[in-house]
Amino acid sequence: MPHEAVNKKLYSIAATATGGREGHTKSEDGVVDLPLGKPSTSNPVANPETLFAAGYAACYNGALALIASREGVDASGAETTADVTLGETDTGFGLAVELVTTIPGVDADTAQALADKAHEFCPYSKATRGNIDVTVVGKPA
Repeated sequence: MPHEAVNKKLYSIAATATGGREGHTKSEDGVVDLPLGKPSTSNPVANPETLFAAGYAACYNGALALIASREGVDASGAETTADVTLGETDTGFGLAVELVTTIPGVDADTAQALADKAHEFCPYSKATRGNIDVTVVGKPA
């Protein structure tokens, strides 16, 4: 997919982080105002991967709802989970994502087709395409 420049701004938001993974992040509107910590199962705290997973899941689910509505499918009950993995690569560290979307009222083929189309449309998917591994799974509820 070729580069797509933004030619009409619809929304802009800034967030500032201090202290890296064990610091703090705050959005300019104050909606996000969180201490950060390293990924851990013994002491769960927000980290960059948590925030990325939440944003990607929400954006992708919105793209899915729009694509489905254009095809006459009610996907208002759809649920998307973005499973973000942080791991080592040959040159340092990297991310991988699995997007799993459950869509009530459709068969397996339709669910996967809608999931694939949403992946082509979603801004987060466009931003990550060719940069990290993203797996897309669509399934009926």
